[in-house]
This record gives sequence, C-alpha cells and structure tokens, in this order.
Amino acid sequence: MAALVRDLVTWFRSQGRDYPWRRTLDPYAILVSEVMLQQTQIATVLDRGFYSRWMERFPGFAELARAEEAEVLSAWQGLGYYRRARNLQRLAQVVMNEHAGEFPRDPAMIRTLPGIGPYTSGAIASFAFGLAEPVVDGNVARVLSRLDDDSTPVDGTAGSSRLWERATELVRASDDPRAFNSALMELGQTVCRPARPACGDCPVRRHCRTKNPEKLPVKSARPGVTAVTERVFFLRKAGGVLLEQETGSRRTGMWKLPTLPDEWLDRPPAVLMKTSYGITRYKVTLWVHEMPAKVRPRPLQRFVPPEELAELPMPSPYRRALEQLLKDGVFRLE
Repeated sequence: MAALVRDLVTWFRSQGRDYPWRRTLDPYAILVSEVMLQQTQIATVLDRGFYSRWMERFPGFAELARAEEAEVLSAWQGLGYYRRARNLQRLAQVVMNEHAGEFPRDPAMIRTLPGIGPYTSGAIASFAFGLAEPVVDGNVARVLSRLDDDSTPVDGTAGSSRLWERATELVRASDDPRAFNSALMELGQTVCRPARPACGDCPVRRHCRTKNPEKLPVKSARPGVTAVTERVFFLRKAGGVLLEQETGSRRTGMWKLPTLPDEWLDRPPAVLMKTSYGITRYKVTLWVHEMPAKVRPRPLQRFVPPEELAELPMPSPYRRALEQLLKDGVFRLE
C-alpha cells in the first residue's frame, strides 16, 4: 500500500495538470470548483469561463451570501442542474450566519452544510486543509476497481462501501492527502480511462491486479431513457417577449417560454420550431408554437423587454430556442 501511494504521488507531482483550484488552499474556491464539476466536464467549466466569471462576480462567501437569487442563477446559466447554485448560496449564507464567515475544518461539520455529501466533504477537507479524508467519484471508483480487480457493482451498497473503505486506507497511508487524492482523480481522468486505458503509461501498473480493465468497473443495470414532450409558445409584442417564471420544480425561479395552455393541446397552433435536449435519463422534445396576440399574461408571466433578456436566468434549451426565434424574426407583433 505504501509503495502504491508513493508511486502515484510521485507521478502526480511531475505530471499533474494545472487548474486554478489546485493553486489555492481557499476552501471557498475549492468548493466552487467541486460543485461546478458535479455532472459537468472540466473543459466546460474552464474553457467556457464559468469558473473565472463566477469567482470574479462572487469572490467569497460574503458576496455570494448577499446576492439576489436571480443574479446567482444567471451566473450559473449554462451549467444546468440549478439546484447546485441554490445549495451553494445557501451554504454561503450558513457559513456567514452560523460560522462567522469561516468555513469549518471538521469533516463532520462540513457534512452538515447544505448540498455537501461525502465526496465534496472529503475533497474540501483534503484539498483545503490537508486532512486524510477519502474521495470517491466516478474516476476514483474506476481506478480502485481495476487496481483490486473488483467486480462488485460500484453503484450498489456493497460496492460503494468497499470503495470508500479502500480510499480511506490509501489516503491514510499518505503523508500528503491533498496530493494523493488529486493524483487518484487525475489518474482516472488521463490514464485509467473508461475506454482504451493507457495501461502502458500507468505509474501504478505494477500494483494493478486486473487483466481486463475495460470490463471494470461493473455497474448495475440502469433504466432506459424516457421520452418527454414539452409544448410552449412564443409571443412577441412591442413591450417584449412573453415569458413565464417556473415554480415548484428543480428550475424554480428560472424563466422560460410559456407553457401552451391545456385548451390548445388538442388542436395546437402552428409549430415555429422543434428541438430536443437531454437531462438525466430524459430525452425532451421541445415544440415551440405561435400564439395569437389576444393571449394575456397569466400569473408568473410577463412581457420582458429585449434589453433584459440577457441577464434573466433561463435554462439553456429555452435560451437557445428564444435566441433563434428572435434572430429569425419569427411571429413578430409590433
């Protein structure tokens, strides 16, 4: 175990990639990176500027805690899964109100914060404070399964427990938990890849037991993709575009094209455009219909002037559709 840890850390110190959150011990900056990287690729977070823009706009817990929710959702726009942004702001408010603006160092206390699970807790504890706390994400699960040639499904209770136990053993055998956890994740990202792993370049290949790496990790059967239909309408007048604010869903507070009224579903108006997008296990077909000018705004609907559209928090599929409709000058009512 000691040799495996040593070989992995030595490799990382010479080959590890440079990320902004690896240049700091600030728990806030590390937290933001970890939350953004949940279900989002590193290239998206960095190359499209999400991380840098967020840190400029909300450089610390205090700035994020006092921001308006609409401002927070707008800054998160394009990353999806907006519950992450809300949890991040709630966490900032808890840190300011209950911890005097100081992020707690105790892992047990960290896990009590909004939106913090075992992985994020371990990441912040090790990366910001150098504590020997484990991290297990998809990359780490793949690496550990292959190292131990373990075919226990990683998404089951038994497999998850074994992974966390193994990760705990390894990080506690290291004298640099920050470097070790970073190395374990880096190995999964760059060498121990899901397909065509670069076993010849692996710094810990002499410790690896598997003979068929591409068959690991094993996962339980997942439910198939569910098809969903959304029907909305586009209406533009001199005062702007009619939009609707969502409520009671994961996108509460966001704005979208209005839902087509039930009375129009049997004989819907003409279709202006059709598009699709995926979210979790759903494949959504979005139909955008034209709508007569006689429609009046309902509760949570209003005409939004063009100059306000850019700052309004809006899910990416709706923003793309709206931008295309406006660009094409579709169904323009002045």
